[in-house]
Amino acid sequence: KSEYERLKYHYENYIQYGGFPEVVLSDDVQQKRDLIADIFSSYMNHDIAALADFKKSDEAYKLVKLLAGRIGAKLDVSKLSSLSGISRYAVENYLTLFEQSYLIKTLPVTSKSPDRELVKARKLYFLDNGMASFAADLGSGAKFENAVFNQLHHYGSLSYYALKTGNEIDFVLDKKTAFEVKETAAETDLKNTMMLAQNIDVDECFVIGRHPNNAFEGFLWGGNIL
Repeated sequence: KSEYERLKYHYENYIQYGGFPEVVLSDDVQQKRDLIADIFSSYMNHDIAALADFKKSDEAYKLVKLLAGRIGAKLDVSKLSSLSGISRYAVENYLTLFEQSYLIKTLPVTSKSPDRELVKARKLYFLDNGMASFAADLGSGAKFENAVFNQLHHYGSLSYYALKTGNEIDFVLDKKTAFEVKETAAETDLKNTMMLAQNIDVDECFVIGRHPNNAFEGFLWGGNIL
């Protein structure tokens, strides 16, 4: 509990504003927001422009906003094309560019039985919470899940597991360890994860929570994932 009390302020700041050093080191909330706005503008107007023939900046910005609102969801290129008015081919090119320039990351599904599982859809995350929050008005749960993704993906190869019924495991690390992300976690979340993990021969399971009000074996507080 003492460690949680010591670190929770810093972890909540990480969830809200991301991990760019200049942003982290600022103690003023408005300055944090201004710095993120500058970083986002620089990315869109300079970094991306240098990598591609970016004549349609409004089009790209519209797509980034749509993507930010779909953190943790499965990518549907056809739907993105329909909502944005951008051709499917162009959407796919944008996605590739955004991923190669470290704005987003897409996760594949872990599959053991292709006839029972979703094998093609990839899930979407942003590589910085501050950038994602600037692009869209994110819910608390989406911010937390995106923060946990950014913590976990440094440890190895991440994927997710999903059935056609909608049941899923948020993250599977190196096909060995399963993680479910819940702001307020319960033991039932761990039990459900363990049952699903049996389908992919994964024995080690954890639930990652934002609020350690009811800690139990198999529970990890997000701030303890270094």
